Amino acid sequence: MTPTPAYDESIPVLTEVVAEAAAPAAALAADALPVEAPPAEAPPADLSPVADTVEAVAPAAPAAAPTAEDHENNAWQALEERLVARVLDRLQDRVELTLEDQIRTSLAPLLDHVATRLAAELRDGLQHTVEQVVSRAVSQELAHLKSRTP
Repeated sequence: MTPTPAYDESIPVLTEVVAEAAAPAAALAADALPVEAPPAEAPPADLSPVADTVEAVAPAAPAAAPTAEDHENNAWQALEERLVARVLDRLQDRVELTLEDQIRTSLAPLLDHVATRLAAELRDGLQHTVEQVVSRAVSQELAHLKSRTP
């Protein structure tokens, strides 16, 4: 096994990943700023009873529009999620290879020991079986010879 170098240039440093992702996040934050709504026009004079009814049914205060700060927080959260996903993707293959190498290294002596014990047990079992077969064959042959002699 070759030792793993302390610094591997194929693995990006976190500052490099942040620098790559910061430019798209800044553009996303600039695009996400709210656009001012055009001023509301007064309803025509002939629709005023309808407008009064609509105002009475409509909620008193409109829902709060997202502010620039909300958009900025969302942009930072999206940037964080992309960074986490990118770092995990880049590290996944490296982690799998390192883990596989460590498992192989730690299991090699154990597998050698198991193979040695298994071979010894098989050899002993085979020897015992051969002894039984030979003993039975000799016994049968002697019994056959005794039965033939008068």
